[in-house]
Amino acid sequence: MRNRLIGSIFSLATVLASYLVLQAQTGRQPGTANVQNAAPQTDLSGVWILHPPSGSSAFSNFAFNEEGPPMTPWAEAKYRIAKPVFGPNKKPVKDSNDPVYGCFPPGVPRIYLHRRPMEIIQLSNEVIMMFEYARLVRHIYTDGRPHDKFLDPPLWMGDSIGKWEGDTLVVDVIGFNDKTWLDRIGHPHSDALHVVERIRRVDHGTLEDDITIDDPKAYKKPWTIQSTFELQPGVGIDWEAVCEDQRLQDRQ
Repeated sequence: MRNRLIGSIFSLATVLASYLVLQAQTGRQPGTANVQNAAPQTDLSGVWILHPPSGSSAFSNFAFNEEGPPMTPWAEAKYRIAKPVFGPNKKPVKDSNDPVYGCFPPGVPRIYLHRRPMEIIQLSNEVIMMFEYARLVRHIYTDGRPHDKFLDPPLWMGDSIGKWEGDTLVVDVIGFNDKTWLDRIGHPHSDALHVVERIRRVDHGTLEDDITIDDPKAYKKPWTIQSTFELQPGVGIDWEAVCEDQRLQDRQ
């Protein structure tokens, strides 16, 4: 009896050890996706801040496209009732209906226009973006998993998954609600918004992000913008952001 018990314990330990080895070899926990993408050929890690190209106007500090994207009648109507703090239709902060002044997240891609540092941390199966603005965090999974099918309610910052194409991180973002603006001057979007980012490190100190906006309810055709970020050596993400405190100061 004692020998059978010892044998059973030994068999169980052998099975458990084999399972742990298998998990280590696949690099995943039960229930997660298999790694389907080739290893990246670059590292995007670092602290970055938006850096408009030389010669660009002040407009680039609060909107991506000075000419204006090709809006549908639905979007034009939404744009007319927007009360931004910046741009041609600017209003005082106390009169603004900009969602961020209600302490809501800015969404993607607008988050990039709030010119505070963001830190990128690149891991083997995901890329993490940590924003100093409002202490927001994006997890971009690169392990081959699909989008979450049960986004209820939809998200302020969208559901992001990524894959590597050589040295370019291709990020696919869906699952948005329709409560944010694309920029700081009030360009709207619907809950059908689909954002694709192509992020690459063109040299040690420069990051480029080609951002394609596809929203057939709001825009007549997809349109692409490019944002450039500059490396910030020695800078950390350490500014405390308490939205409610700032909102009270702005409205006084």
